[in-house]
Formats: sequence, structure tokens, C-alpha cells
Amino acid sequence: MMGAPVWSFHDCLARLKVAHGRDDLFDDLDGEAERQLCALAEKEAGIPAVFVLGYPQSSRPFYTHPGEVAGVSAGFDLLFRGVEITSGGQRLHTRDALESALTGKGIDLGGFETHLKMYELGMPPHGGLAIGLERLTALILGLTNVREATMYPRDRNRLSP
Repeated sequence: MMGAPVWSFHDCLARLKVAHGRDDLFDDLDGEAERQLCALAEKEAGIPAVFVLGYPQSSRPFYTHPGEVAGVSAGFDLLFRGVEITSGGQRLHTRDALESALTGKGIDLGGFETHLKMYELGMPPHGGLAIGLERLTALILGLTNVREATMYPRDRNRLSP
């Protein structure tokens, strides 16, 4: 994604307001906003992709590390041709921070005890990401439905091959 612009979440909201009169988004982007931002990126940078940084902490998974600004996460999304294909960021790396984040989201610590235990041994600062391989494949190949890029597509009517 060389040449893709990097915009803050706040900047994305401002761009959407100016270009499309949107003022309905607060803590996340909907599918229409993702398509609109990719169109703006293509118009400005010549590539239909944009990295979005600094989503509100409230909209990110519990394990996402806070950013340098209060209430903002150290996470990102990569939007390509109107679809989020990658999401990631810096992760919390201490047991205390994870417990606090879980509690803050109203999640019972009991189900995470095995996971939390490994942080007692020490965990270096780290990050992670998840890529939607089928989404990316569908976009690159110009497929109309992501199921066409999935070996065993699942939906509410199909749970087994």
C-alpha cells in the first residue's frame, strides 16, 4: 500500500463532513464511510486505500493499548477499495493493564485467567493485526461477493462445508 494516505480518525470525520455532509459518526466508521474515504484517498493520492489511525479507545478491543492522546487508541485500520481489510495496533502487555481494560468493558476476568497468567512471566511491548485474506482476495480479483474467495463460505444458512 505504498503511497496510501495516513489519516487520523478525527481527520476522517472532518473529511466526511466536508465532502459528504456526514456528521452521524462518532466512534467508528460504517461501510458507507469506508467507501467514501477510499474514494477521497483515490482522488487525492491516486490509490483507493487509506490507513486510519487513532480510533476512539471505546470502539477498539479491550487489549488495544491507549494512544498518546486521552481516549484515543494506538490502533489502526487499513481500508482498501471501500472495505476494511486489516485492523491492528499496539497491544496491552501487563496483567494489570489487561485486567483494568477487561473490567472497564464489563468482561468477567474468570474466563481470561489462563491468558492473564502468562503475563505474570513478562510480556514485551508488542502489536498485532488481523487481515481479512478472503476480503483482500475478493477485492484484488474484482469478485462481487467475498464467498467467491472463500473455500468454505459460512453464513447464517450454511455452517458446514
